[in-house]
Parts: sequence; structure tokens; C-alpha cells
Amino acid sequence: MKIAIRGGHLIDPANALDAPLDLYLAEGRVAAVGKAPDGFHADRGIDARGRVVCPGLIDLRARLREPGEADRADIASETRAAAAGGVTTLCCPPDTDPVMDTPAVATLVQRRAQAAGSARVLPVGALTRGLEGRQLSEMGALAEAGCVALGDGGRPTADNRVQRRAFEYAATFGLLCMTQPQDPQLTAGGCAHDGTVATRLGLPGIPESAETLALARDLALAEETGVRLHFNGLSSARGVRLLGRGRYDNPRVTADVAIHQLHLDEHALEGFDPNCHVLPPLRTGADRDALRNALAQGHIAAICSDHQPHDRDAKTAPFPDTAPGISALETLLPLTLALVDLGLLTLAQGIERLTLGPARVLDLPYGRLDPGRSADICIFDPERRWTLRPTDLLSHGHNTPFIGRELRGRVTHTLLAGRLVYEESKP
Repeated sequence: MKIAIRGGHLIDPANALDAPLDLYLAEGRVAAVGKAPDGFHADRGIDARGRVVCPGLIDLRARLREPGEADRADIASETRAAAAGGVTTLCCPPDTDPVMDTPAVATLVQRRAQAAGSARVLPVGALTRGLEGRQLSEMGALAEAGCVALGDGGRPTADNRVQRRAFEYAATFGLLCMTQPQDPQLTAGGCAHDGTVATRLGLPGIPESAETLALARDLALAEETGVRLHFNGLSSARGVRLLGRGRYDNPRVTADVAIHQLHLDEHALEGFDPNCHVLPPLRTGADRDALRNALAQGHIAAICSDHQPHDRDAKTAPFPDTAPGISALETLLPLTLALVDLGLLTLAQGIERLTLGPARVLDLPYGRLDPGRSADICIFDPERRWTLRPTDLLSHGHNTPFIGRELRGRVTHTLLAGRLVYEESKP
């Protein structure tokens, strides 16, 4: 199908485009920008006047709850939510059930995503068998099965020798490793930042050293082994400083930050809202500001949703006993636009951290709209203001602390490889 997207404001950071430009698609790819190719006759036109047209968003960490937790959500429901949020490509961490440590599980996830058809799902294979941190996974086989990286799925390897061997083997296959920097001993049993708020509320704390110790170890091992290393979900100012020093010595190291860490701090726990129970925990206002600065300066390459949908029961218990995580795919873009409103990023920078930045982390040819590229496109109304309600969410998880918040920016169309996978319903 040939599609003409006319009248929109095109923002494509990869090609330094930020201007009113039309976009022409053919056979699932970008055919031309600005002027239609000779003989081009559109089968469909999309009126994008008053809207921003940009590459489809790329999310480096989103749990889909399948296989293993279909009572919470499934690939079909969560990829529909992704499309509604403008996300066309997402990485699925390996902490599925069973763990994504065999080609069979990785193949299953991809087949179900292809059957659902709403978003491209890229599996992240497990670094170790069962994510138990004892034996290495079949890394070569996982790569052949389509895994774009290897990761710990938020279950860090405690044994330094095993971690070093894992990085060595991953480096031999040229595979990216994704780790969530948290020391398992210092994290165990905690649910809040180890500070004054947790003390006052009587919540077990997680010190920032849980992050910095893990960062220091993996930075040292990455420099020694030569592996490409990406840190999922930084949360602290000291972590940001360590990352900066590590990147000075080893520019192949990258990191992302979850969107909620850029908006909330430990004071969000004052009302014991279980939707603010996340790992790593919400830290101080100074930590949040350091994360914002690192993102603006480009030291943090990408913003991710860290999407973790839960059913109601998972969030109805005393705060420390609730399941951590936020349902976040559909608020990723508007919460990034809120950072633009605060003057922390330009609109082009915000889009870059959601598109080209994560694409470069993965070393994949997405997140850009030059001719010949896959026509993965997000179209959104940047001025539309709306209040988030549970009924607005297509995700099976409604666990978000942003319910009731006024947001700016609403996705109207999402295209995956030139195919319309989401179109806002008319009132």
C-alpha cells in the first residue's frame, strides 16, 4: 500500500529534520520526504495538519507478561497498548516464565507478537540459565533465535566470576549485555529509598550503594572484557556520576532511565500509594534532577517505559508486600512532552531519546525516516490536553500513579512497516 502523510510537522533527529514536510510510504518503507516520487499515487492519505510526525518510538524495557503471567496481561493486549502510545518497537526482558534462556521461548514470544501484529517485539535473552546466576545460557543459540541482547531481567548475578565469564562470552558473539545495576544483597527486602522519607514511614530502605556497587563492578568488567554494556534504569545522582566516568574510559557503555524516575521522587510515597512502589526505588529530588540533567546532556541515551502491568490484587496489600512496577507504555510520550514543557529538553531532543537514542543502543536500523527505512511512524497532536483515566488504557494493567493527571500530547496514528496499527477513534 502507498500512503501519503500530508501537512504534518516532521521531526526526524537522525536526519536533522524539524520542519513542515510531507512523508510518502510505499511497500512498508519510506519512499520519500518532502516531495512525492515520480508517478506516486497514494492508496490512502493521512491528514497530519497540526500534528507532529516522527519515527515510531522504541522502548528498551517493557514486560508483556507472556509467557507465564497471562492472568496479568498478554502480548496481544500490551502490544495494542504500545501502538496506542506510538511505540512500534519494544524489548521484552528475559524474566518470563519460563525464563527466556532457550531459543524456543524467544521464538514463541516473536511468533505471538507477529500474530498480534501491533508492534515489533525484540526478545532479550537471559545471561544465565534460569536467571539464577550460576551457569551461562546458550548465548549463540539465543542470538540465532532473534535475541537482540542478553540481560539479567532485573535479577542481577551475584557471582562476580560468573558475570565476568558471561561478559566474555557475550563479547565473542558481539552481543549487547543489558543489566539492571542493583546489588542483590543490598536490595533484598527493601521497597523505598533509604532516606528520611522511608525512615519516617517505617519502610525498609534500599541504599543508593545498591546501585553504585553494581555499576562499578559491571563497568570494570565491561572495560576488561570489551563487551557492549547497557545499564537499565539508573536512579541516583552518584550512579550518573559513575556512568559519566565509565563512559569517558569506555564510550561503548550506555544507559537508560525510566520515565517515572524523571517525574517522581521519594515524597510520592507519602500516601503509601502502591503504584509508586518501583525498583529501583524513587530516590531524592536531587537524584531526579541529576537524572534529568544527564538525559539533557546526552549521557543517558534513552528514556524507557519500564512497563510492568499488574492486576488489582498485586497492588492491594501493605506497601512493602505489593508488586513493584508501573503500567507505562501509554504515558511514555506525554510524560516526555512534560519534560519539554519544563524546559529540560527541546521537542526534538525528547523525540530523539525515544527513537534514535534507543536504536543506537541496539545497533538496529530503526528510529529514523530516511528513504528506504522501515515506515515505523508515530503521529501525535502535541497540543491535545487530556486527563488520564483507567478507561483510557488499553493495557491490562491500570497500575499507574499518573491516573487523574492532565497530560499533553495524544497519539492519533501509529504505523508499523507502513501498516496502520493504531488510529484514534473518532468521538
